[in-house]
Amino acid sequence: MKKIVKTTKKTPVKKKIKYSESIGKRKTAVARVRMWDEKGKDFLVNKKSLKDYFQSVELQQIVLTPLVKLDCEDKFKFEVVVSGGGIQAQAGAIRHGISRALVNFDPTSRIRLKKEGFLTRDSRKRERKKFGLKRARRAPQWKKR
Repeated sequence: MKKIVKTTKKTPVKKKIKYSESIGKRKTAVARVRMWDEKGKDFLVNKKSLKDYFQSVELQQIVLTPLVKLDCEDKFKFEVVVSGGGIQAQAGAIRHGISRALVNFDPTSRIRLKKEGFLTRDSRKRERKKFGLKRARRAPQWKKR
């Protein structure tokens, strides 16, 4: 009996790129953050660059603070899809998502990010309006006469 030997062609193996995905939240804003282990300054927010989406320097700093604290501003490529809330809440949601993605990528960074408070989900939301009141707690002005 003859043995049948199967030969397979070896295909070139592509370099695996580490990929991490996480979700960040703040008020009603939700940010889905995708992070690749690629050098470069590609940072897309809703298919726009970071500086085009957040034109204020303060909001850009809010988004980039986890990267600044870990000294890895240009080591990763980010793609973010954010929706809901206002522009300030969206920046906070992206910061939360980036912090979670960094912890997924490197668990040793958890201690430094936790100390800064970037991993804590800020659960404060707007209080609902109650009936009989003008806003959540603002009562109509009382008039004696």
